[in-house]
Amino acid sequence: MLKKILMTVVTVVSFLSWAAHAELKVDIVAGSVEPTSVAVQKFEVVSGAAVADAATIRDVVENDLKRTGLFHIVNHSAFPEFVKMDAMPAFKSWNAIRAKILVQSKLTKLSDGKYQLDFYVWDIAAQEQIEAQSLVGSKKSVRRLGHIMADAIYERLTGEVGYFDTRIVFIAESGPVDKRVKRMAMMDQDGHGLRYMSDAKTFVMSPHFSPNMQTIVFLSYYNDDPMVWILNLDTGEQRRLGQFGGMNFAPRFSPDGKRIALSLVKHGITHIYEYDIEQNVMRQLTDGDSINTSPSYSPDGRRLAFNSDRSGSQQIYIMDLDTGDIERITYGAGRYATPAWSPDGQFIAFTKMADDTFYVGIMDPRGNNERILAGGWFMEAPSWAPGSRRIVYYETERAADNIERVSHIRSVDITGQNMYEIDLPDGVNGVEPTWSPRLP
Repeated sequence: MLKKILMTVVTVVSFLSWAAHAELKVDIVAGSVEPTSVAVQKFEVVSGAAVADAATIRDVVENDLKRTGLFHIVNHSAFPEFVKMDAMPAFKSWNAIRAKILVQSKLTKLSDGKYQLDFYVWDIAAQEQIEAQSLVGSKKSVRRLGHIMADAIYERLTGEVGYFDTRIVFIAESGPVDKRVKRMAMMDQDGHGLRYMSDAKTFVMSPHFSPNMQTIVFLSYYNDDPMVWILNLDTGEQRRLGQFGGMNFAPRFSPDGKRIALSLVKHGITHIYEYDIEQNVMRQLTDGDSINTSPSYSPDGRRLAFNSDRSGSQQIYIMDLDTGDIERITYGAGRYATPAWSPDGQFIAFTKMADDTFYVGIMDPRGNNERILAGGWFMEAPSWAPGSRRIVYYETERAADNIERVSHIRSVDITGQNMYEIDLPDGVNGVEPTWSPRLP
């Protein structure tokens, strides 16, 4: 039986900002910029808070910021002083080590056993405090406190939505390539806290979060019958979405969480349908004798990107859900698949197959300004982080014996820079990752 997996909610108890416009602003659009130097002080620890927990939060914040490629974490040994929370920094000293940002923090254990995390952010050049927050969370949620703190710093310095307090659901594969066990798993965006959401007996695929993070929709071959199921993350309850009279796959929630787009095979033909969860009504969106699959809603829920071979090769199309009009948007060399609309609506991520190579890239919703972000033997399933800054996808490498294959979950930003792999346990391959919205 699945356990309740959502961590204790961390409550923001206060927020103060002393500067409406910080002089320092980090450019997140340029492909190659000099990282902004950030100094994160050792935490003040009071009222019985654990020093190890404070160190964990500091590590989480530093690692989150560093992985973006936008920030350089100043070596602790270079710090010119320790600045207590009620004192002003010696700005000239911090400027001398080329620190642009200073972060002060204090971890306090409250009477009820919870933690209070207070932190200040200073702009060294402007000599002003630009951010101050106080967070409260359980002792078990120290890593999440760090992610929320990192989000606050990232958002203050870039002006963009943070994505550190998020999770990734994926299919964890293990065992020999001809006897792979596929289990649905979930982890924090940095790879920590991995837990399995399904057993090893049932073949599962295509997990996807609901917008409110309460449920996951996925494909399950329970009793060898491929059907779409929904998992309630609060209760662990699973239920079948409906009996649709054919193989169904690639389910995706609409932005309002009230509808699910999916592919359904009937009489050997694959079409895209939309299921209204509240009304229990299914409507067919595509027709003809072509293969139509991989639906992805636009952020406003009015359009649907999908791939189809109706033109003779696999390409990406956009459907207006009000009128039913369909427009092809890809005309480049190769085949295009698995479109994924960015949360801000500015991009569509895709998989491209050309010259015996797989690529992951992005384009605008009209199919223009194509940008390839990564390429390899096999890669697929791009999914967006909140804020539309990064995507996650998986890459499979062909082994020398052409039998055993290893699949990695990787992340890359929209410039094609700052790529990294999300570490998984030994013997675990990761495929079909989906990035969650920000946690509630």
